[in-house]
Amino acid sequence: QVHLVESGGGLVQAGGSLRLSCAASGSDFTLNTMGWYRQIPGKQRELVATVFTGGSTKYADSVKGRFTISRDNAKRTVYLQMNSLKPEDTAVYYCHVDIWGNDFWGEGTLVTVSS
Repeated sequence: QVHLVESGGGLVQAGGSLRLSCAASGSDFTLNTMGWYRQIPGKQRELVATVFTGGSTKYADSVKGRFTISRDNAKRTVYLQMNSLKPEDTAVYYCHVDIWGNDFWGEGTLVTVSS
């Protein structure tokens, strides 16, 4: 079983920055795709950013140029640097890890951006 622990959420003013971290533990299997999703109450969870095993990345159009995803394989951790935050970025952010087709999720961390 994989356990994901997220940190770094909080309250920030528009234009500010936050850095989310997600550390994986409980499994020695290779972590394939690692990423971040977000969800607003009443809406579907949406992909924010993904980093693949080789380091390539994918971003939602709404965050391109503002967010940067990275991973440290030795620490089994994925990061999301969020700059130029907007009120519409307010959501619960979930860490996601794929291990050979099996999905694992963190419990979520709340990001609130005030205008």
